[in-house]
Amino acid sequence: MKARAVTIDATVMFADLRGYTALTQSLDQVALTSLLDAFYDDCAAAIWRYDGLLNKTIGDAVLAIFNFPVRQADHAAQALLAAREIQRRFAGRRDELMRSIGAGGREIGIGIGIDSGDTNFGEFGHTHRDLTAVGTVVNRAARAQAAAKSGQILVTEAVRKRTRDMVTGIGYEHVLKGFQQPVTLFPG
Repeated sequence: MKARAVTIDATVMFADLRGYTALTQSLDQVALTSLLDAFYDDCAAAIWRYDGLLNKTIGDAVLAIFNFPVRQADHAAQALLAAREIQRRFAGRRDELMRSIGAGGREIGIGIGIDSGDTNFGEFGHTHRDLTAVGTVVNRAARAQAAAKSGQILVTEAVRKRTRDMVTGIGYEHVLKGFQQPVTLFPG
């Protein structure tokens, strides 16, 4: 019998729309769908360009995994390049998009968090099976994304080390929900 989950070295990225919840209270479903379509499309294009797997769309967020199924020695760098492209794509069309859905002048942006390391990837659940990654790396990436401001990419020390001179900013310790020790995050 084949294993349902394996441990892989991977980079995990979460991207989340900032300001979306406020918009849900004032825009109709057609406008919200247009906004999510644009966000998902920008994320998917950037993730796939850098050989990542867009594993999940979760409301107004996405989860991407790099180094599976396409193996890359520089998967952390590829994830960071994808994150930067997501920010560029969305920033380039944000104003026009917001006008087109009737939300001109409203604040909206994307916060992104990235972490690298060993993670479990596979099929989880018995009655409902889900192919995804789980573990500390996934949780740290999600919490880094939660700490990121609109337009910001936050990466962990593991990502900074793997991407060398791509991350040059000063790191700051953050107390991330669920983690006992502070985690140093760097602007990506």
